[in-house]
Amino acid sequence: MSNGNTARAPERALRAEEVVARTFGATFVIIAIMWAFQLPGVLGLSAYNEQFLILCLGLAGGAVFLTIGVHRRKEEKTPFYDWIAALVFFGVCAYIAWNYSRFLLDAPYDTDEMVVLGLIVVVLVMEGTRRVAGMFLFVVVTVFILYGLLAHLVPAPLTGAETGFRQLANYLSFDTNALLGTPLVVATTIVVLFIFLGQTLFVSGGGEFFTDIAMATMGRRRGGAAKIAVVASALFGSISGSAISNVTTTGVITIPLMRRSGYTAVDAGAIESNASTGGQFMPPIMGAAAFLMAEFLEISYTDVMIAALLPALLYYFAVFVQVDLVAARDRIATVEADLPDWRRVLAEGWQFILPFVVLLVGLFQFRLEAEIAALYAAGTILVLGAIRSYKGSRITFRTLCTSFWEAGLATTELVMIVAAAGFVIGILNKTGGGFALTQYLVTLGGGSMFLLLLIGGVVCIVLGMGMPTSGVYVLLAFLVAPGLVEAGVDKIPAHLFILYFGMMSMITPPIALAAFAAAAISRADPMRTGFAAMRMGWVAYVIPFMFVLSPSLVLQGSADKIVLNTVTAVIGVYLVSVAMIGYFSRRLSPAMRALLVLAGAAALFPDTAIGAGGLLDLAGAVAGGAILTWEYFAARRIAAAE
Repeated sequence: MSNGNTARAPERALRAEEVVARTFGATFVIIAIMWAFQLPGVLGLSAYNEQFLILCLGLAGGAVFLTIGVHRRKEEKTPFYDWIAALVFFGVCAYIAWNYSRFLLDAPYDTDEMVVLGLIVVVLVMEGTRRVAGMFLFVVVTVFILYGLLAHLVPAPLTGAETGFRQLANYLSFDTNALLGTPLVVATTIVVLFIFLGQTLFVSGGGEFFTDIAMATMGRRRGGAAKIAVVASALFGSISGSAISNVTTTGVITIPLMRRSGYTAVDAGAIESNASTGGQFMPPIMGAAAFLMAEFLEISYTDVMIAALLPALLYYFAVFVQVDLVAARDRIATVEADLPDWRRVLAEGWQFILPFVVLLVGLFQFRLEAEIAALYAAGTILVLGAIRSYKGSRITFRTLCTSFWEAGLATTELVMIVAAAGFVIGILNKTGGGFALTQYLVTLGGGSMFLLLLIGGVVCIVLGMGMPTSGVYVLLAFLVAPGLVEAGVDKIPAHLFILYFGMMSMITPPIALAAFAAAAISRADPMRTGFAAMRMGWVAYVIPFMFVLSPSLVLQGSADKIVLNTVTAVIGVYLVSVAMIGYFSRRLSPAMRALLVLAGAAALFPDTAIGAGGLLDLAGAVAGGAILTWEYFAARRIAAAE
C-alpha cells in the first residue's frame, strides 16, 4: 500500500500550471490523431487545415509559457505574467481558429483587428522561441523580420521588395506561406504522432529493451561497452529525434560502463555524443527532419529513408571501427557486468519489434501516409504493451495518459521553433529575398562546386549551433539548400548535405551541445570532448561531399555504380578510420597513417565524380590493403621475436 501511495503522491502535488500544461499537451496529441484519421469530416464537420494549425500552435505556446520560465528554466512557481502570456496566446489562437473563415475574406484589407492579432502572435511566438531555443535563433529570426521591413533599403544584391508594417504583420500570422506553412504542418500532423509512437514505446519498457539487446549482442566483444553505446544510441536516437535527449538518456548508462571498462573520460564522452548524434539521420525514423524533408521535396518519406540509409550506415561503421581499434590499442577489457542473454531478451521483449514491422510494412508495402503508419505502429505497442510487460513496465491507463501529455509537451518546443522558422520563410517569399540569397551564395562560390559546398557546410554548422534538429533543418532548407540546387546539386543530396552539416554542430566546438552533455556525465573537459568527437565523427564531415559529387551514395543511379561506390566507400572509411586511431595490429607511425589517409581518400572518392572508371577507387583500395597487410605481418614478426 505504501508503494502505491508513493507512486500517486506526485500527481496530488501537481501545481495548477503543470495540470494546465499537461492538458494542453494531451489535447494537442488527441486533436492531431483525430485530424490524421479525418474524424471532423467523418462527423460531418467542415474545417480549414489552417484552423487546426493555429489551434495546435495555441496549445503548444500555452504549454511553453507554463513550463519554461523567462530565464529559460523551470520556475518553482509560475509568475502571473507567464499565466497571462499562456492564456492570451491560447485565447488569441483559438479566436483566430474560430473566426478563420471571416479572416480569409478580410485578409486583403489588412484590418485593424487582424493587424493587432497578428502582432500578438508574432511577439508571443518570438518570446516562446527565445525560451525554448535561446537567443541565437531569436536574433536570427529578428534580423529577418527587420529585413522584411527594410528589404527595399538593403544594398544589392540582397535588395528585396518593400513591405509595409501592417501588411507584414498580417502576412506573417495568417498566410499559408509563413506561420501556417509547411514546417508547422509537418510538426503538427506528422512529427507529433511519431513522438507519440516513441513515448508509447518508452512507457512500455522499449528503452530498456534497446539497451538490453545492445548489451546482450555487444557486451562480450572487444570494446563491448563502447559498442553497446553505439548500438543503443543508434536505436534510441532514431526515435527520440534529439541528440541531447539521447545522450542524457542512454549516456547515464553507457558512459559509466565505458569508464569502468577502461575508456578515458574524453573518449567515453566522444563515443556517446557521436552515437547519439547519428541517430538523427538513421532510418527508419531519423528524428523529425526526414518528414520535413519529404514535404519540402514533395517526395514520399520512404524515398528519404532509402536515400539516407547508406550514408548513415557508413557513419556508424566508422564509429564502430574506431571504438574497436581504441579498445585494441588501449587493451580495454570486455564488459565485466552480468550481461543478459540475447535469447532471453528477445523472448521477453519481442513485442517491441512488431511495431517497427508494422511501420515499415505500412510505409513500403501499403504506401500509407507517414502519420497513419505511425498511429498503426503506436496502436500495436498499446495492445501488446497492455498484454505483456517488460521488466515490470506495462501499458496501463495511467501510462497511456502519460504518453499523451509527454508526447504533446515534447513537441511544443519544436512547434515554436518551426513557427518562428515560418516567419523567415514568409519574409523570404514576400520580399523575394530567397532568390537574392540563393544568387548571392552561388556568387560566393565563384563557380567552384567544392568552394560552394565548403561555404554551405560552414554556414550550416554555424547556424546549427545550439539549435534542435528540426529547427536547424527548416532554416537551412530555405537559406542554404536552394543555393546548392541552383548550382546543379540534385535536390535529395542537397538536403541531406545540409542535414548532416546542421547535425555536426552537435559535436563541433565551440557550441557542441551533444558533446558537452556527454562531458557533463563523463566529467571530462567539454572542449577536449568536443574535439575528440569531431575526430571520431570525421566521416560525417566528408560523406556529404561524396554523395553530392556522386548520388550513387544515396542509392541513385545504375546498380553497377551503386555497388562499386558502396564497396569502395566502405573500404575507404575503414582505412581512414584506422589512420585516425593510429592502430591496426600495432601502433602506426605518422608516415603510415598519412599513407592510409591518402589511400582511404582515393577509395572513398566516388569514381563517377571524375569519370575515372573506378581506377582511382580500386587503386586506393589496393594500396590500403597492401599497407594493412604489411603492418599485420610486421606486428606478427615483432611478436614472434619477443
